[in-house]
Amino acid sequence: MDATKPLAILHALRSGRGRSDKVSARVRRLLVNELYSKPFTLAVGAFNGVAAASVAAWVSDIPELWIGSIALTVIAVARVSAALAFSPESRRTSTRALEFIYEIGAFSYALALGLVAAIAIWLSAPNAAQLLLGAYALCYGAAAACSNAGRPMIAIGQLPLVCVPIMIAALSAGTVAHLALFFIILLIVPAVTSISLNIFNVLRQSFAAAETSAKLADEMRALARTDVVTGLANRAGLNHAMVETMMSIDDDSHLALIWLDLDRFKEVNDLLGHPVGDRVLGEVARRLREICPEGSTISRFGGDEFVVFCPITDRAHAVTLASEIHAQLLGPMRIDGDRLDVRASLGVALLPEDGTDTDTLMQCADLALYHAKLEGRSKTCFFDRSMSRNLVRRREIEDELRVAIQRDELSVFFQPIVDLETGRIRSFEALIRWFHPEKGELSPDEFIPVAEESGVIVTLGNWITVQAARVAATWPDDVTLSVNLTPLQIRAPGAALGVRNALRESGLDPSRLELEVTESLFADDDETTAAFIEELSELGVKFALDDFGTGYSSLCHIDKYPFTKIKVDRNLVSGDEVGRKSEAIFRAVAELASTLEMEIVAEGLETSEQVEAVRATGCTLGQGYHFSRPVPDYLAAMLLAKEREGEVRKVGT
Repeated sequence: MDATKPLAILHALRSGRGRSDKVSARVRRLLVNELYSKPFTLAVGAFNGVAAASVAAWVSDIPELWIGSIALTVIAVARVSAALAFSPESRRTSTRALEFIYEIGAFSYALALGLVAAIAIWLSAPNAAQLLLGAYALCYGAAAACSNAGRPMIAIGQLPLVCVPIMIAALSAGTVAHLALFFIILLIVPAVTSISLNIFNVLRQSFAAAETSAKLADEMRALARTDVVTGLANRAGLNHAMVETMMSIDDDSHLALIWLDLDRFKEVNDLLGHPVGDRVLGEVARRLREICPEGSTISRFGGDEFVVFCPITDRAHAVTLASEIHAQLLGPMRIDGDRLDVRASLGVALLPEDGTDTDTLMQCADLALYHAKLEGRSKTCFFDRSMSRNLVRRREIEDELRVAIQRDELSVFFQPIVDLETGRIRSFEALIRWFHPEKGELSPDEFIPVAEESGVIVTLGNWITVQAARVAATWPDDVTLSVNLTPLQIRAPGAALGVRNALRESGLDPSRLELEVTESLFADDDETTAAFIEELSELGVKFALDDFGTGYSSLCHIDKYPFTKIKVDRNLVSGDEVGRKSEAIFRAVAELASTLEMEIVAEGLETSEQVEAVRATGCTLGQGYHFSRPVPDYLAAMLLAKEREGEVRKVGT
């Protein structure tokens, strides 16, 4: 649609060029409708003429005037009947037909009225009768010319039909008064005609301007509901379409609301720029248009999120549609020679299963999308009632966790890492514990994921590092401290500074601090991770690769980064699938670590048999309940004291 067209029309009307243009069909219909808009006023005016003619006939007792009165009565009844019978709102009667019917009645009545007034002059009716009919006829002609100005032919056409017979009669009478009447009417006709034309122009311009304003309003409304980047509906457009759809559907209708979030789209904008990002969004919009069923509303909800609101037959249809959307987006895109792979996470809510109103569907789809992201990229998750309960629980934990940090409800426990040859404690791993005043001890598996999702893990991680480093500074110099870091902590701004501050506040030697990172950190390898490890390694901090044997397990990470220790996941030591294969894997990893002059830690050791088995494979360090559970700082100090006391006794012996 050309947005300048309505403005051009409006400018033409204002400048006067549009006045000579043919009135549009819509404006013409509106003007004709005005003729039929007040049948009561028409009836009053018509029967006033009948009354005037009847009184004049009765006063003068002239038969011709009685005939004229009867004629006016018949025409008046016909006009009022036609006004009531033909509704201008009905499209069954054309505009031209309505106009023609009105013209017949108006012209007939005007001519009859003019002839009756002229007859009164020709037949020398009493002056009172002539005055009554002449005054009414002229007033009617002028009033009709103005009230019917919406159609100039009807307005101007009635005036001469009323006035010409009276002028001829006045001229033939020849008296001074009648000649004066002739010239007065001669001057009145062009004046009233001019007034009628001016009224018509004002009416036409008003209707045209109103129509133009309505078109502009429609265009502005459409623009306000459209996303400029993709051409899809925006959030306002989606809301409008959803309301209209919900108002028009049957009770047994099925609808799906699919909420899409593009995975890693921020990297496209950051690396290739926003113009390329906009083109990617446009291509995603095009693909969604191709795959979504007819009757769907496709919206760019904001940023890299899209919402599809579409009719479906059943749940299986929604599952198929979600799979097709994934397949459609999987096709590679080429933007300026760059190949881009786009993936999306989908959250789906269904009507009526998950909700019967749009707000509920939006909440359910949003919650399903949230769980799809938790499960990993390129996943589809359908809403389930349990999600609401889990979300409430997670939000409750998040709120309480923030308070717990302030109220010192959290504690750092320490689990020893033991040298399998000597039995000495070589290190302690710092582990967080939460003792809730009302709910008791909460498992880290319950609140650590919530802390990671909410971002609280950054504050929590810095707190753990500071507290643990202060305790470790009191241990013997040959005992080190291990602290776990999540990928979110490492990628947070100022992550390395947080570790530096912990070392400075505690006075712990950097060489006695070992940071444990998981392989998931390297799934999205970036410069931030490398810079973090490099900065702290130069300071003397050591790094250990935790949970080796799960996740990505790429040897290139061991080669690229300065790891001094590998911690093998407990599933290879005490899991349900432990057997000859796991033993072989463990032995291979131990040999690899030995060759690279790295130490290997076996996690999850619970029995002496497991200790002997991993030691036989070449493992150097062990950790697990066989040696000790995680203990508070004072018990960790007691373990070290007892160990040192035993060594002193041996030396004394």
